[in-house]
Amino acid sequence: MNHTDTPHGIINGASQRFFVALGEDASEVATRINNEPAFLNQLALFAKNGGFEPSTSQKKAREIMGANMFGIEDAIKHFGVNPSKAQLAALGEVPFSEETLEACKATHVLVAVFPMSILDIRAKVKGELWQAFYDQSWYNKEAFAKDRGEIGWHLIRKTPVENSTNKTWNDQQALLGKDDETPKAQVMVYTIIGHYKATNERLFEKVWVRCSDLDSDGARVSVGDFDAKGLSVYDHWDDRRDDYLGLASARK
Repeated sequence: MNHTDTPHGIINGASQRFFVALGEDASEVATRINNEPAFLNQLALFAKNGGFEPSTSQKKAREIMGANMFGIEDAIKHFGVNPSKAQLAALGEVPFSEETLEACKATHVLVAVFPMSILDIRAKVKGELWQAFYDQSWYNKEAFAKDRGEIGWHLIRKTPVENSTNKTWNDQQALLGKDDETPKAQVMVYTIIGHYKATNERLFEKVWVRCSDLDSDGARVSVGDFDAKGLSVYDHWDDRRDDYLGLASARK
């Protein structure tokens, strides 16, 4: 909500609490806010990012990746994440070189993934004005859907591996480069939904991609078909070939 639409009482109350919290520094901070636009912008950005200040490594990654980065501040804004000090430390340095990021800046999304299961993500976005997930219940009790994953940076390809459609799982795996791997469904769903919330760009809109997980029947989990009805989660047997079924990939 814009400040002009926010009741004056809320703004005045927030302002008073802010300057009370500053204590003896209140006067100096107020002076800087009124006279230093750069300081004001930095303070506003800090507030928008939930009190998070990106590291030098993260700032450089943002400079390179642009909109193709879903960082810590994006997770705070779009998923309501409240990072612990340990989590911020774990994500302090982006593990990919500047050369790798430059090579992938148009084809991949750099994602700060927090422990959050597919079911968690679905619950987070339920009731929003746009349709996030296709109405499915088959995976509600599946282990892969409950898996919260681990915190870390991932560099996810925005499209299926080249020439990976209409192939079996084994044939698809043979297409991966030495620096690539197939990510888990949790990471893919986190990336697809987060990227859409941040940019309004739908990934895998007319195609499915296989992930590394297996469901309880032993079939390979796949995600995709992210149209206006929402993102779908499905399963396919490893020997199945289809024109609409490719392979997900990420940089190691």
